[in-house]
Amino acid sequence: MSQTFKIVNLGLPKTGTTTLTRALRRAKVRTVDWRIHRRQSSDPQLVGKHLGTVLYRDYFDHGDPLRRLSGFRGFNELSQAGLHTSLWPQTDWGLLDAIQRHHPDTRFLLNMRDPAATAASIMRWGNMGALRLPNTNIPGLPKGYGHSEAELARWILGHYMFCERVFAGSSNFLAFDIDAPDARESLARFLDLDLPWWGIANQNPAPPA
Repeated sequence: MSQTFKIVNLGLPKTGTTTLTRALRRAKVRTVDWRIHRRQSSDPQLVGKHLGTVLYRDYFDHGDPLRRLSGFRGFNELSQAGLHTSLWPQTDWGLLDAIQRHHPDTRFLLNMRDPAATAASIMRWGNMGALRLPNTNIPGLPKGYGHSEAELARWILGHYMFCERVFAGSSNFLAFDIDAPDARESLARFLDLDLPWWGIANQNPAPPA
């Protein structure tokens, strides 16, 4: 398998995606996370765009969601959780299958975190849990749901089940617990990479009891 294979993460917000991005970048993997910044591209049609927007535009226009993103190897935090634009490519099998067909060496990751802890973190993260998620239509979380941590946790668990079902038996898929003691080793082995950094990035600590 090519050592330049694409790496696509299917994780949800607040499951350790920023940690994963930092680990990949420290391993010299050119990774785009959520938004394409000016320092990452000179293409005016890409700069400032959310990753999910580009993936869907190229998916529907050309069939290959990564058509204009050949300069990147890693893709993380695919979703855009806004009130006006809510895109969740990691929940869309048609789009994921298109990536796999056009880039058959792609390795897919699912970084998981305890659903209850993730839901609590979402509720503490700006207006994501209080406003954005419950007021938009998201696959598995229709508008009007997600006001409580219990509802968010059920949605998060459903996403884990979706990914594990559609990639069942696939050798190019790894689901791992971001908090597990062997997370770094499992990821490094699966990606055939040396990961010189592993820790916690973008931490959202719980308030004191």
